[in-house]
Order: sequence, then structure tokens, then C-alpha cells
Amino acid sequence: MRAALLRNTGDTELELRDDIESAEVGPGQVRVAIQATGVCHSDLSVMNGTIPQPAPVVLGHEGAGIIDAVGEGVTTAEVGDHVIVAWSPPCGHCAFCVDRKQPHLCSSVGMGGVPNFLVDGVPVHGMAGTGTFAEQMVVPHQAVVKIDDDVPFEVASLVGCGVMTGVGAALNTAKITPGSSVVVFGCGGVGIACIQGARIAGAAEIVAVDLVDDKLDQAIGFGATHAVKPDELESVKQQITGGDGFDFALEAIGNPNTMRASYDAIRRGGSATIVGVGKLDEVVSFSAFELFYSEKTLVGSYYGSADVRSDFARMLRLWKTGRLDLEGMISRRIGLDDINDAMHQMAAGQVIRQVISF
Repeated sequence: MRAALLRNTGDTELELRDDIESAEVGPGQVRVAIQATGVCHSDLSVMNGTIPQPAPVVLGHEGAGIIDAVGEGVTTAEVGDHVIVAWSPPCGHCAFCVDRKQPHLCSSVGMGGVPNFLVDGVPVHGMAGTGTFAEQMVVPHQAVVKIDDDVPFEVASLVGCGVMTGVGAALNTAKITPGSSVVVFGCGGVGIACIQGARIAGAAEIVAVDLVDDKLDQAIGFGATHAVKPDELESVKQQITGGDGFDFALEAIGNPNTMRASYDAIRRGGSATIVGVGKLDEVVSFSAFELFYSEKTLVGSYYGSADVRSDFARMLRLWKTGRLDLEGMISRRIGLDDINDAMHQMAAGQVIRQVISF
């Protein structure tokens, strides 16, 4: 089958091949015929080494498709089901899933596991145990969530990562409150989802911060009340909060400087949520006194703190009722042949989200 392979970490282009094989469907597994997959910045982060993932690896993790085979013992999925792929699925049995009520932090099933592709006869992993830049892939049955047949695959694919991550960060992690003030750093796909989540939560003011004019214009269209360059933020903070700082900040870039800036932008007692993925060797520094004195909350958000088994459906209900704009987030529909051009555009910060249709 056709698939896009990252041969070595640090490569700037993927290797498009038509001879990659899907692994056999084993007990507890399903095979998904991928119909659409988003091109997410996390794919670029695997390419450049920000996200550790041994290569070679089939990239892609934000997909939707149709179940075309099920393994022994699978009772939660059937051939013909339309599904969204969950790259960090809950097992449903561990302490995180049951006792702690944090199924998004379950590591019993996803993020690696058994190699699910064969390249020249050699087993190869898919990104985060998935690999949606391929026509087919085998995953544990917990890694697919059934959806209604009338949901377009291109729309559904976005829910699998970027939308769930950003909207979930606003609703589940930060728990933005009605009438509050919010600042969002970064207006890529995840940042736009954060903005939409803040709007859905009822925030009174939503300030988008980015360096790219086009992205700032788009942020207004998705619900931001203000859109500014970084050097304009202080003035807007004074205007909205009288200098106290915002109630909530969400950082959707993954840069230590903007992580620190998000903490600085909130008021005493405010909350800063880190959504972007930074590098393992990069550090954000705080003084011991300011952590005590400011009583600010600094929290990471992994996969939007979501229970994908229910939150995927919640995202689609918001979309169906017109409260969550998913079609508008697709900046370009492409084919797999265009994947390297798409990666270069994303690295240059030129697009919100591109979707590959198979």
C-alpha cells in the first residue's frame, strides 16, 4: 500500500512508497482503512526530533476511516464502522482510567506497542502507535472511537488530535469560566482550537497572539476578540484587565519563551495551561518567591485532558449544532503526493491545518 515513511530523524522530507505492508490483524486489534488524515505540527515535531520517536516510522496520528478487519476477541468494533483514531487510547481498566478519572494519561495501550507496518520485510512502528499517513493501519481496538456514518471523514480526522487537544485544553484542563479574560499564544491548528474552546466556554475577551498577520486575521474569524503581535500584548492587557493580567492563558506553541510569557500574562491567582509540545532539553525558569507570592496555576495539558470515548462525540455534537467550526479549520485539502509540500508549509507557519484525503 501507499504510505509516507520518515527514514531518519532530522530528514526534511518523507519517503513516499507504494510497497509498505500493514501488519497482520492480531487478537484485540482492528485494521482501519484510512479515509482522511490531518497534517499536524506534531508530525513535524517527530521529524525534527522534538517528539522522541525512533525512525524509521510511518507518520500521521490524526485520522479517520472505516474498520475493514477485526481480530479475535474484539467486541467494541465491527467491520464497516466509521471511526476516529485515538493516538493515546485508554485501556479502561488501570488506575488512571478508573480510580483517578484521568483516562487521557493511561499508557497501557498506546504510544508505541507492537510495530504495525512492514518495510522491506522489517517491522516498523507508526507514529504514537498509529501511522495515519498510510492507506491502512492496524491498531488496538481501544484506539478507535465509532462515529456516525454521516460525519465527513475530513471533519472527523481533525477531532482525533488538534481539535480535541485545543478545545479540550480550554474546557477540560483550564476549565475556562463564563465572562473571563483569556489570552492564547499561537494561532496554528491547536491554537485556533483553543480559541474556539474559550469561545464555547463563554469567555468575554479572547486575545490571540501570533507573529503572522494571516493567522491573526483567521483567529478573529474563529472567535478571538483581539488579535495582536507579541509586542502589542501589554497594551491590550492594560486595556482589558487594567494591568492585573488575564484570568487564563493557553500556550499552543511549545516554546520556553512563550510558556514563560503565558505565565507572566495572567493575574495573581490566574491559570496558565501549556498545550504546545516543547523539547526534552529545554527549560522554563521561575523564582521560588514568585511561585509562592503569585499563587498562579501552571499546568500542562495532554491530549486536552480528554476521555476520547465521550469527548470525541462531544466535539462532533458541538460541530453539528454550529458551535464548533471544523470545516473552516481545513486550510487545504491535499493528496498524499503533496505531503512534503504540506510539511514545508507547516514548518513555515503558513497554514492552520491541511487534510489528506485517500
